[in-house]
Amino acid sequence: MSANEKIEAIVKSNDVTLFMKGTPLFPQCGFSSRAIAILDHLGLKYETVDVLQDPEIRQGIKEYSDWPTIPQLYVKGEFLGGSDIMMEMYEAGELQTMVTEKDLAKAEG
Repeated sequence: MSANEKIEAIVKSNDVTLFMKGTPLFPQCGFSSRAIAILDHLGLKYETVDVLQDPEIRQGIKEYSDWPTIPQLYVKGEFLGGSDIMMEMYEAGELQTMVTEKDLAKAEG
């Protein structure tokens, strides 16, 4: 399975996927930390992929999305952007609207 096929499978099998550096508990860069904070504040159920654990995925995700930086957020298979775009969408209320419109699952607990 190629990196592209792996990424495709991950993106399609989760409503919300964040490709990031590190983990939600231990983000390895400020941008990944900000992305997690936004998703947590929205109360969403999401999956993460630590690109630092797999160099093939780390490079492949940039080609898959044609976006040069990480983190990268996907919602229902659609690439939204990195942490700056997430922050702009959150501040404009667009992410909150998307949660409702796309009927995204809330985190448990």
